[in-house]
Amino acid sequence: METRTLTAAGAIAALLLAGACTTNPDTGQRQMTRGGKGALAGAAGAALIGGAIGGRTGALVGAGVGSIVGGAVGGYMDRQERELRAATANTGIEVERRGDEIQLTFPDNITFATGSAMVRPELRSELQQVASILNSYPSTIVGVFGHTDNTGSAALNQRLSEERARAVADTLIGFGVNPARIETRGFSFNQPVASNDTPEGRARNRRVEMRLIPVTQEQIQAGRLPG
Repeated sequence: METRTLTAAGAIAALLLAGACTTNPDTGQRQMTRGGKGALAGAAGAALIGGAIGGRTGALVGAGVGSIVGGAVGGYMDRQERELRAATANTGIEVERRGDEIQLTFPDNITFATGSAMVRPELRSELQQVASILNSYPSTIVGVFGHTDNTGSAALNQRLSEERARAVADTLIGFGVNPARIETRGFSFNQPVASNDTPEGRARNRRVEMRLIPVTQEQIQAGRLPG
């Protein structure tokens, strides 16, 4: 499988958009506010799709990657979100809606053993369910991002985060997800979500994130993806 790394601008955009969230009263989950929705689509989505796959619309279409009429994007992602929440309930996997983007966070206890990039059996089982849903919604680009704690050298953690992202991507592909849809990136310990000063914080930082971003017909017809 060929994977491409995202630009640094993509990482920065994603970080800038981490705020502007509110709690959904129905699900209790965090999601983007209306104001944050447009910013996310224009920045994080552009960074992932445009920065990593820009100019490859023909290749995407040829590989069978679908597209959505712009006005139908919300409903398309709503349905996918509901199925993902149902499939990952009580697993520890977090499903978060950010505008028209969906993020899944796979925690340390079901992903990899310490220092390893071999997918645990329990993660493989969950990825099989996620892959089944991804295959039912082919009009999204899938970003797989590896993160570590700060134990060990920067070089070691960078390599480990990249290998873990690729291992998850390879597992999805093994379950039938189109490789043309998938991008991977390792962030080492540069995007912590908790303090690395405690064992609990380090465990939270050791994670794999998966981001699903829709591709619209308007983008395909224009001969380019955003960014």
